[in-house]
Amino acid sequence: MTSKSLTELLAEADVRGLAASGLGCLDRCLPLLAQDDDVLRPLWASIARGEEGWAGELAAARQALESTALDDEDAALVRAMLAAAPSDWAPDALRAWADGCSASALEVHRRFDVGDCGPELLARCREDGPEGVGPMVAGELRRQAQILEIVAEPPGGNGLRHALEISTEGRRVLRAVVSRRARVTS
Repeated sequence: MTSKSLTELLAEADVRGLAASGLGCLDRCLPLLAQDDDVLRPLWASIARGEEGWAGELAAARQALESTALDDEDAALVRAMLAAAPSDWAPDALRAWADGCSASALEVHRRFDVGDCGPELLARCREDGPEGVGPMVAGELRRQAQILEIVAEPPGGNGLRHALEISTEGRRVLRAVVSRRARVTS
């Protein structure tokens, strides 16, 4: 892993990296919105094709998730991430979306973390690293940086597949924490 901050990695990312970053954040937060882990898989596949197919797969994902039963403050954050996704395969729009998804995903993970990590600490950790945050936020921050670094590698490798694997791992972690919290509070 490089010594670049998350905000630097986002600033340097190309459209593919930005789409993967935003989608990865959304994918890792999916347990708060839906039980179907594969609902975003076609959107992941569309990243490899670039502009071709992105808008159609995004529309299909929105339609599939619009009637999900979960409806609380955390689910609203995830819905907002999906709603903000640009249909256009344009660098500025994707950069704004990826940046917003990064902040929202960190906020989601902060809500399920241990300790007292406020919004100001989340903003700082995007610049300076995970010092002072709990394990959920630190893990999400690490996954965000890993995806940006992996997808920035020269095309032709397994960057997108590896990015999807990282997101799948993060989704499992969040699902386990959400499930554990539900058992404790019920």
